[in-house]
Amino acid sequence: MVRSWPLWIVSFLKLVGWGLGLYAVLCLLAFLTQRRMMYFPDREPEPEAVQRAVGARLVPWRDAKGGVLGWRRAARSGAPRILVLHGNAGDALGRLDYLPVFEAAGFEGVLLEYPGYGPREGERSEASLVADARAALQQLKAESSAPVILLGESLGSGVAAQVAAAEPKLVAGLLLATPFARMTEVAAHHYPYLPMKLIMRDRWDSLGAIRGYRGPVAMVIAGQDEVVGAEQGRRLAQGCPGAVRIWEVPRATHNDLPLAPGRPPWSEALVFLQGRAGMKQ
Repeated sequence: MVRSWPLWIVSFLKLVGWGLGLYAVLCLLAFLTQRRMMYFPDREPEPEAVQRAVGARLVPWRDAKGGVLGWRRAARSGAPRILVLHGNAGDALGRLDYLPVFEAAGFEGVLLEYPGYGPREGERSEASLVADARAALQQLKAESSAPVILLGESLGSGVAAQVAAAEPKLVAGLLLATPFARMTEVAAHHYPYLPMKLIMRDRWDSLGAIRGYRGPVAMVIAGQDEVVGAEQGRRLAQGCPGAVRIWEVPRATHNDLPLAPGRPPWSEALVFLQGRAGMKQ
């Protein structure tokens, strides 16, 4: 004779089943929409973007087919270049404040626009952003032998680390602002109720990538970084096999690092990179 389970156990098991089903649906939604949760581009037609650039005394930087790669000054001085790889939100023209900082230190700043950002078409993904940045770096080196430093801001620090590991001979140094060690760890911190380390497609393992680059690395860390956390940058620095130096701004949050031409931490970081890369100062 088969004994039936008590009603309360049956009800409990049904409740658990429903809960697991809902959790599975939540995980599936997170998997399918994760790139919308990671990339927050500003989009606009090319004529409007060009108009904004001209207002800031910039011109389009174009590829061999005439497509927009990014933005730069019209004049070419032959100075060493800094290729700006921006964070996950906005667009490249939103990073204009970097240019006076670099120009005061004797560099030309070049703003790369990612695929799917600003006027550019294309997929927003780890693979596409890294491939595009590598192509942009190669184009810069083809036009001049002057050194190129990569500035990686937030998500862009992940792009910079991977590009430097793939093209170490083309990268004179890395300047990383509010960097992270592993994006899976950052996501797990913000979404502790989801198995982010299992479901993330764009994993952005900067700690793994940086081990393949032996050039100089300068890091500017926000001490009160509420997005990636200051400890992520410190851990990334520990993984650098070459010369590395950290500047930590104790009271800064993720999006308010000070940007003033000729002032620390940027002036000191650039001097450090110039010296370690053997550039004339």
